[in-house]
Amino acid sequence: MEAAARPLAFALLSAALFGAATPASKALLAELPPFQLAGLLYLGAAVGVAPWAWRAGGLRLPGRGDRRNRIRLLGAVLAGGVAGPVLLLFGLRLAGPASVSLWLSLELVATALLGALIFKEPLGWLGWAGVAAAFGGAAVLAAGADQAGILACLLVLAACMCWGLDNHLTALIDGITPAESTFWKGLAAGTCNLALGITLSPCAATPFTVAGALAVGALSYGASIVLYISAAQALGATRAQVAFSSAPLFGLALSVAWLGETLRLAHGASAALFAGAIALLGFERHAHRHVHEAMRHEHAHRHDDGHHLHSHPGVPPGTRHSHVHEHQPTVHAHPHWPDLHHRHPHRHD
Repeated sequence: MEAAARPLAFALLSAALFGAATPASKALLAELPPFQLAGLLYLGAAVGVAPWAWRAGGLRLPGRGDRRNRIRLLGAVLAGGVAGPVLLLFGLRLAGPASVSLWLSLELVATALLGALIFKEPLGWLGWAGVAAAFGGAAVLAAGADQAGILACLLVLAACMCWGLDNHLTALIDGITPAESTFWKGLAAGTCNLALGITLSPCAATPFTVAGALAVGALSYGASIVLYISAAQALGATRAQVAFSSAPLFGLALSVAWLGETLRLAHGASAALFAGAIALLGFERHAHRHVHEAMRHEHAHRHDDGHHLHSHPGVPPGTRHSHVHEHQPTVHAHPHWPDLHHRHPHRHD
């Protein structure tokens, strides 16, 4: 229990920092238009994650011959770095940060839907029930809203779809670390959105506001990612994701405490539905006999997970490390999530 306390604290701090981005961005939108703010937030993220990325791999890009991973990284930059934050900020201009914080729970749902419909990830009845509960939570908040509120909900949903696509593409990148992909996404997308924003309208924000936007990006996107990766390496991705799913609740609480937003009954009902959706999706997993084809790739792994059976003298079985390695063909059955080793269709062999 004590061994898990530190990484659990990292996961919750990561969630708190990410949740704080919504009310902080609402305040920054008073001086910065969406494109400029999105650019500064993601440039700040690149600055925040750069030291971690440098230590992890040295700020590498996929090799020139690795066309598949370069396309995946480009897709993640365009969907998750360029389009996603701009759509969110346009939605945030139209709605309160408390509602937007809760709507951001739709990212988990969007990831699950895209996985089932496009990326060959099976979704059982628990998963579909979670999807339904999340859409119910979004509908509860949008039902009593005016036309601007409904448009805001749709914009946040579109942003979550972009981030869901980003999540899948990033998960498939196996030549560089998550911190490195976050750095390049922040640098490229931040530069693109900031340049576009300044082209559309000159920057009229004070230096203090610009510094504030960079700081929010460095903490809420950069440091948050670093803390989440640290937690996932110790707790496992599933438990870390469950803890990180509390981010919208942190955003909701800060919207009330910091910006003085009034909570409505709809917020409570929506939060309950989203919490149920996260729980249902968290319990969703499946087991069947499946085939692993021969594969050669690089990613962070441990030697006690049942898939990395190659010898590595001097590295204890439970130590997470990264290097190029090969997998021999394997047939076995165990409960699993879709990941780099389980991107197969749901078939029984």
